[in-house]
Amino acid sequence: MVPSAVFTVLRSNVVWSNASRRGRAGGLPRRLLIVAAAALIPAVAGCEAGDNAPTLAWHQPTVGTGAVVQDMAIRNVFVLGGPGTAALPAGGSAGLFLALVNSGSPDRLISIQAPGTAAAVTLAGGSVRIGTNVSALLTGPTPAAVLTGLTRRLRSGTVVTIVLNFQRIGSVSLRVPVVARAQYYATLSPPPPTPTATATRHPRVPGGSASATPTPSVSTTP
Repeated sequence: MVPSAVFTVLRSNVVWSNASRRGRAGGLPRRLLIVAAAALIPAVAGCEAGDNAPTLAWHQPTVGTGAVVQDMAIRNVFVLGGPGTAALPAGGSAGLFLALVNSGSPDRLISIQAPGTAAAVTLAGGSVRIGTNVSALLTGPTPAAVLTGLTRRLRSGTVVTIVLNFQRIGSVSLRVPVVARAQYYATLSPPPPTPTATATRHPRVPGGSASATPTPSVSTTP
C-alpha cells in the first residue's frame, strides 16, 4: 500500500509540471512524471481492494487435466486414487471425475477408455448427452465414471491415459493425474465394490420389500 502522503507529493509534481509547460524551467521532465503517476495506479488499486482482493479469495483446487476441442471444454479430469499414499490394487476399480461444458451443437459422451490401466470404464446411464450451452458435471461425490478391472496397481501421483469418445467431436485422448483421496479430495467417494454372484437361497418373507442402493448420476446445468 502506498501512503497517501506520497500520492499527494506526486500529484503536486504533476500539477507543477503542467505549470512548467507555461514557462517555468528547472522542473522534472513531463514524461518522467507521467511514468511515475502511471506506476502509482496499480498500487492504489491494490490498496483499495483490501480484504476483497481476488488473490485473497479461496479457489477450489483444479489439479486435473483440461482441454478445449471445437466447442467442447473438458475440465478438471482426474482419477481418484487410494487414501494417502496407499495404492489401488490390480483388479480393483477407481473413480474418474470430470466436467464438460458445451457451447456448440448438442453432443453425447458415448464411452470412455483407459488403455493400459483398466479393462473397461463404466459410465452412469451408459452415455451422457450434453446440449447446447449445457454443462455435464461428473464431479461426484460418487463417481459417475468408474475404471474397472485395473490391470496394474494404481499409485497416486502417477499419470494415466484416458480417452473420451464423443458422438460429434470424436475421440479425445488426455493424460490424466491420479490424485490421492486426501485433503480436499477426501470428500469424494471411491467406487462401490463390485458385487460377486453367489448361488444362495433366501427364504421368502411375506410382505417384504427390496431396498434399493443409490446409483451415481450425472448432473447437467444450462
